[in-house]
Amino acid sequence: MSEEISILIVDDEDRIRRLLKMYLEREGYVVEEAENGVQAVEKATETDYHCIILDIMMPEMDGLQAAELIREKKSTPIVLLTAKGEEADRVQGFETGADDYIVKPFSPREVILRIKAILRRSAAFSPMSSSSASKDLVVFPHLTIDHDAHRVSADGEEVNLTPKEYELLYFLAKAPDKVFDREQLLKEVWHYDFFGDLRTVDTHVKRLREKLNRVSENAAKMIVTVWGVGYKFEVVND
Repeated sequence: MSEEISILIVDDEDRIRRLLKMYLEREGYVVEEAENGVQAVEKATETDYHCIILDIMMPEMDGLQAAELIREKKSTPIVLLTAKGEEADRVQGFETGADDYIVKPFSPREVILRIKAILRRSAAFSPMSSSSASKDLVVFPHLTIDHDAHRVSADGEEVNLTPKEYELLYFLAKAPDKVFDREQLLKEVWHYDFFGDLRTVDTHVKRLREKLNRVSENAAKMIVTVWGVGYKFEVVND
């Protein structure tokens, strides 16, 4: 592996941390641990991890609070560990910016597959070298998406997005003027049926617009709300 991939495991149960660490290290990943949300925030803000596995139910600070604080400073992909009865927490987790969730009890193989999928599409990890010529570009006035590098720029300035924010933008931008309802976006962007609050999509759209707007108002205007239906990508020329 040409680059060491670092992963932070956060869980108050030592048994779960050891199990995940063993399987992840077998895949060649560098693994660090934290046992509560406070430690997670400290480590995540001091170190650039490629992915964070974050349990929801923990002492001192739960995973949802930790995810929200991490999101204020970092775009690191976050995978939540949840119990079966915590659907409301999973919804809230997506709203705080989590990228995926895994339900306990879990299969270590499922965890590995989920992590690999996130790393493949993560803005924090790109197999492309900086000297490689990008071939997969989506270019509009005020907005450019370099899909090879998972990089977005608005009016020439790079926009720092989470993996899910990037996927949402890229999916909409590939089909300008096509309207997608929230159920379609959950299925296509989150890659599985999601039984929960459709505000998950609204929250990600809001955050995406805010980040684009910090750099370019015109780029932010391209994400259009179609009232009563969903969202679409509309090209702005001015």
